[in-house]
Amino acid sequence: MPFRTASRSLIGCVGALGAASWLALQATAAPAAAPGLPPITTPQLMSQLTTAIQNLKSLRCAADASERIGSKYSKDRSTMKLTFSPMRVYLKNGKGVEVLYVAGQNNGDAWVNPNAFPYVTLSLAPEGSLMRKGQHHTVLQAGFGTIADLLNGSASRPDKSFNRSFRYAGDTTVQGRPHYILRSDYPQFRYMAYKAGKNETPATVAARFGCGEYRILERNKLDVGDQLTEGQVLQVPNAYGRRTLVVVDPKTFLPTVVAVYDDRGLFEKYEFSNVIANQPIPLAEFSKSNPSYHF
Repeated sequence: MPFRTASRSLIGCVGALGAASWLALQATAAPAAAPGLPPITTPQLMSQLTTAIQNLKSLRCAADASERIGSKYSKDRSTMKLTFSPMRVYLKNGKGVEVLYVAGQNNGDAWVNPNAFPYVTLSLAPEGSLMRKGQHHTVLQAGFGTIADLLNGSASRPDKSFNRSFRYAGDTTVQGRPHYILRSDYPQFRYMAYKAGKNETPATVAARFGCGEYRILERNKLDVGDQLTEGQVLQVPNAYGRRTLVVVDPKTFLPTVVAVYDDRGLFEKYEFSNVIANQPIPLAEFSKSNPSYHF
């Protein structure tokens, strides 16, 4: 579906699968700063990465994504611009699909131009089944919020062992420039049986385990927004990934590449390019009537 393609591009990919394997090999080397990169420790890298994400007020970038859907990988590329507090997002992919979300407008829905029959602008709930179908993240997770959650952990998850598993793992070259590598190895990653509590949903269970909602939906054949029955047994990942690589730009301390592996191999992979952070974006660029858009 075009809506799936539009919102999949929220956080970007490296490219061919071989590139992820190469990065994984690079990350096994002992930490040593590349020429031109100042030495850094794990706490310093994690602190500066988290601070850079938290301090974002606006963001423009191109984003490439590769996400495993079932047994196949779906790839997409889009451009996006967004502001935080209030949240405003505009996305456009290579097929001309456009998504515009502005907090406080359109009754909380996003405007979607599918650029296909019936060629009318749709209003869709950003966390609803149509915009969520067959994708890992929502338009409201645009930017790097998911990555910050990986580092800091869910407030409802007392076990912080996954978050503490991240380590500075040396350096690599991405987009022609040296970058730091932050790597998590979590060999105890597995699916476990979980009994749902009262009034729980897949989203609340995902928050409890910090594992992301998509795999819970996929593994248990659930739909977005399903209400769980108290005592219902689910298969739930005990963490977000078995191995996670975050490649960090030393100039901005924002992620350039993120690759996550689980028990089946590559789960998702993202790359950001042409990143412009904290440069004011005119309100007209988040207007449905913008003459450059086709809503």
